[in-house]
This record gives sequence, structure tokens and C-alpha cells, in this order.
Amino acid sequence: MSGASARAGIKIDGGIPMELRRAPGVAAELERRHYDGCWTGEINHDPFLPMLLAAEHTSRIELGTSIAVAFARNPMTVAHTAWDLQSYSGGRFILGLGTQIRTHIEKRFSMPWSRPVPRMREFICALRTIWDSWQQGTRLSFQGDFYTHTLMTPMFTPEPLNCTPPRVFVAAVGEAMTELCGEVADGVIAHAFTTARYLDEVTLPALQRGLRRSHRARGEVAVSCPVFVVTGRTEGEMFDAAVAVRKQIAFYGSTPAYLRVLDLHGWADLHTELHRLSRRGDWDAMGALIDDEVLSAFAVVAPVDRVAAALRERCDGAVDRVLPGFPAGLPEEVIATILEELR
Repeated sequence: MSGASARAGIKIDGGIPMELRRAPGVAAELERRHYDGCWTGEINHDPFLPMLLAAEHTSRIELGTSIAVAFARNPMTVAHTAWDLQSYSGGRFILGLGTQIRTHIEKRFSMPWSRPVPRMREFICALRTIWDSWQQGTRLSFQGDFYTHTLMTPMFTPEPLNCTPPRVFVAAVGEAMTELCGEVADGVIAHAFTTARYLDEVTLPALQRGLRRSHRARGEVAVSCPVFVVTGRTEGEMFDAAVAVRKQIAFYGSTPAYLRVLDLHGWADLHTELHRLSRRGDWDAMGALIDDEVLSAFAVVAPVDRVAAALRERCDGAVDRVLPGFPAGLPEEVIATILEELR
């Protein structure tokens, strides 16, 4: 891949469950196995509460949301939650934000939607203005097109941090949001539905444009990316893993928001057919449409003795943090060997 990073090595991340009773044990296990970070998302549970439990039961591993829905909240509420998690974790928290889509913001969260890139830019700037007010004691004065924060009294001001404020990562697929990451964020969270070619030809150039506008170097903004992994010790395990990943790719490929990734490869017709089948709920037929060429574009496909090298090749020069999506049921000792080789 092009666009080599200034960073020395890749960080390996893992996911923790959103179920609160499971989060502490999984986070502690990831730390014991020398993962660099653990992440939770916002699907059917709150994304922040597992981070508190993870912080309580670990001492080294970084903790992040991938992602929390920014537009379901406002900068002040997010500022408080992230501040407390950063303080309690001793500076290990990464605030990962995403926009979600208009339908969910308006119909599920009953919140306003408009111009997502400018709104996200303002959201991040408001966060940092609030944090600066708390840390430096400056007068809070933020007035934008979407958010206004001009009142902060001592009663509502939290104690200063003994570390830096949280880093802010933003989920991005399109070029405009990726450029925004280069301008104002500390990291970009790429989608799992991303190919090596899309990273090279779309994501990294857009990030560089944003970096140039902010006069920053590539090493100042991390690229984080989940990666589908098809692996196994036998042909049967490889086949089962491929079936599962084909279905995941088909699901994302049926979504109009990700059409631009398929279109780059000349696979727009695949999206049309996947979308048609998704409306019928024919999920098995959708997975069958993902042939070996498409599978290899979106996933690392290799037996266990070669998967670490394949992951390294996929990430080299493009990805700073990787969250490998290993097949369900792959033994922990096998995963441990792969990760050791990857490091």
C-alpha cells in the first residue's frame, strides 16, 4: 500500500461486549493477552458504560468507543462523559464518534439532522472548547451554527485532569468526512467494509488533504480499521469462516451508504442485486453473490500459518490500529499465536 505512516508499528485492538456483566472479564483478558486497545460500539446498549467497567478492571490497555453516536447527544453531555472516563482511566480513553444516518437520528433518537460534516466539525470544536474551559479555567464561549455553549459556573465545572483531554476519533467512509478527520480529529475510524484499494485511492488521499489544511503530519492522526479475517486450521474451518464473512460483506454491500466502495471496483451492479435481495430478506442468497474476488478484496483470506503475514501486508503503510475479526470458534491459543507473529 501507498502512503507509508510515520508510526513504527501497528497497534492491535479487540472488541469488548456491550453487556455490562461480560465487559470487565473480556477487557481484562484482552489486556492479559497484550492487546493495545479494547473498543465497544453503540448498537443495542450504551457505549460508554462498558468503558467504565473496562477501566476499573485494567491498568494499561487503551479504551475506546467505536462508535458513540454524536448527533444523538450534544457536545456538553459527551464532554462530561468522556472527561470522567479519561480521568478514571488515567488517560487511556479514546472518544470515537460517528454520525449514524439521518433516519436513525430523526426517527429513533428524535434529534436534528443537517449537513453532517460541518455539524461534526462543530461538535468536535465545541468539545475541545468545553474541555479547555474546564482544564484552563477560561471563560466558556462557543457559538456556532449548530451548537452554542456560553454558560459554565464553578458548580458545574469538573476537576482538572491529571492528563491530556481525550483523543477524538471519527468514523468516516466518504471523502469529506475523512478530510475532516485530517483537519480536526486525532484519528479516523475506517469501516470494516473497506478494501485495500479504497484505503489507498480514497481514504488516505482524503486524509492527506485534511492534514495539509491543518498543517499536520500523517503521524499525528491515527487510522483505525476493523478487518474481516477468513482463516482456519482445516479446509472445513476455512469454508465455514468464508461463509460467515460473505454474509457480512453482503449485508454491508446492500446498504446504499457503502455503494461508493463497490463502485470503485466496478461492482455497482452487485449492490443493486444485494439491495433487491435484502428487501426480500433473502440473506443466504445474498452471501452466495460474494465470489472469491470480492471476498479477497474485503477480507484477509489465509490459513492460520500465513494469516499474520497477510494481515501485516494488508495494513502496512495504511493502518495504524487494526481490529482483526477472527472467525467465531477459532481457539484462543491459535489467535494468540497469530497475534504474536503479527507483532
